[in-house]
Amino acid sequence: MLIKCSSVLPGAFMLVALITTTMLTSSLVLASGGGVSLDKANIKLEDTESIKRGAKLFVQYCLNCHSASLMRYSRIAADMGMTDEEITEQLITTGAKVGDTMTVTMDRADAKEWFGTAVPDLSVISRARGVDWLYTYLRSFYRDESRPWGVNNVVFKDVGMPHVLWELQGLQEPEKTMVVNDDGIEQEIITGFKLVEQGKLDPQEYDAVILDLVTFLAYLGEPSKLQRQALGKWVLLFLAVFLVIIYLLKKEYWKDVH
Repeated sequence: MLIKCSSVLPGAFMLVALITTTMLTSSLVLASGGGVSLDKANIKLEDTESIKRGAKLFVQYCLNCHSASLMRYSRIAADMGMTDEEITEQLITTGAKVGDTMTVTMDRADAKEWFGTAVPDLSVISRARGVDWLYTYLRSFYRDESRPWGVNNVVFKDVGMPHVLWELQGLQEPEKTMVVNDDGIEQEIITGFKLVEQGKLDPQEYDAVILDLVTFLAYLGEPSKLQRQALGKWVLLFLAVFLVIIYLLKKEYWKDVH
């Protein structure tokens, strides 16, 4: 019996060590910026006021076309400490109920006809693209009369989406310069923007608004992230203590064998 227990314990020891190592290893999410240098989005998921402001922006400017079908209004209310009445007044602009998901009535066929492609659901867009990508993308629209909606985007070239936030940001034109690439060929690149039509907000105010919107999108992609991280610390602590117990138990069993 002693030999059987002793043979199992090293395996258990290795299993616990493997689990602990795996949980300590950070997973990397790569978001391609298409060669564009992405600006840092310093979001704070613990800032519930930022998430609330971002939710209002999402409903006002995004939810007309983009759904978030994995999120319910009631979940936002519970996480943000809002009452059903507050959610109804501030976020529900249609006949939806508090327990409904954030869907749109736009037909997929109509969306494809108008925009050239089906409009994506934004439930997990922050996880698919990354918050830095979203933050840079929403600030990088520029005037381009050759495009159907009169705008283009540095991060997502020839995007089919109109600049729905233009009334806040205004319209900007790209500042370009000629550079020589690695193959020795000259090419024109966009190095910055010049505001040619003032919006309701100045550039600093617009950046703050976009940060709120991206913060909400980050929350949307993983609403339990803060709770998961808080719980994860206790799980790692338990595994560390359990690892010590397993190791001492293993030594106790094996001391008579040697």
